[in-house]
Amino acid sequence: MSTRRSRSRQAGAGRITDEQIDDLMSKLQAILPEARLGRNDRVSAAKVLQEACGYIRSLHREMDDLSERLSELLSTTEMSSAQAAVVRSLLM
Repeated sequence: MSTRRSRSRQAGAGRITDEQIDDLMSKLQAILPEARLGRNDRVSAAKVLQEACGYIRSLHREMDDLSERLSELLSTTEMSSAQAAVVRSLLM
């Protein structure tokens, strides 16, 4: 039984309160472009998380597009290997 009690205590120590969740959701909502439009309105946590996922997906698409454009640019530009190495190191 003591093992069960100690597990219960450990789980309780790691729990996030409703107040902390509300605070985190407010912070997340504040950094999302779509959510900023209605930041004075009460938005459900599910909606904020959906918007966050969509925003992250759009950032991934944008990053892929920029990476592709950069690859095309680097392949058409004459650069010394030292210059190319510097550009690659900046991208990593």
